[in-house]
Amino acid sequence: MEQNVNKLIMEVRAGAGGDEASIFAGDLVHMYQRYALKRGWKFTELDSNQTTLDGYKSFMGRIEGQGVYNALKQESGVHRVQRIPKTEKAGRVHTSTASVAILPVVDEREVAINPSDLEISFFRASGPGGQNVNKVETAVRIVHKPTGVVVASQSERSQNANKENAMSVLRSRIFEAMREQQVASMSALRKEQIGSNERSEKIRTYNFPEDRITDHRIGKKFHNIPKIFEGAMDPIVEAFEKENQKTA
Repeated sequence: MEQNVNKLIMEVRAGAGGDEASIFAGDLVHMYQRYALKRGWKFTELDSNQTTLDGYKSFMGRIEGQGVYNALKQESGVHRVQRIPKTEKAGRVHTSTASVAILPVVDEREVAINPSDLEISFFRASGPGGQNVNKVETAVRIVHKPTGVVVASQSERSQNANKENAMSVLRSRIFEAMREQQVASMSALRKEQIGSNERSEKIRTYNFPEDRITDHRIGKKFHNIPKIFEGAMDPIVEAFEKENQKTA
């Protein structure tokens, strides 16, 4: 099976930590969005559940550009943040998590999906707080009955465009499961990739009091978190490229 290394599907979900976890998930989404802009990649929101303070309970998007999958595939996993939340009045440092999943985009010829296996419904797109932002039911929700995978897209203005986006995400998830030979257990695949989203299962820690990002897989540390959150991710991406060259 082949995948397109110039496209990816990105999912970010708030984990442990309540409102602060949603805020952190939003910080990660904005970091990837700004990094994509710096690299000249196209960043498209497909679906999201937005909260106040620019946070997200969940976010799904597509990034397209030269070598984007190889540059960002190491972002999959649980990210942990240690900082004083905006919502904290006593000045205490909290620990929260958010999970990131990076999925390859595959051609529809690579993954055969039987239309009779799909349950497709349409609804009105919603904004922060759940209010409807469209009078027409353009948003699409697709359930893949054999695996129980559910995908949705509401960013486009037409049903057809949202359906096409949702099908692309569905193919990516099924492709990933096929690659791991776990089509029968999508939940097992997601747990393998991003863990249970608990504080202890982390790939990277963002420690604000000490202005230090630690990637626990390669043992590297990075500084100037505000700059990195503004999209200056090159040091992290390049560190993984060097590690991959060592093991190649």
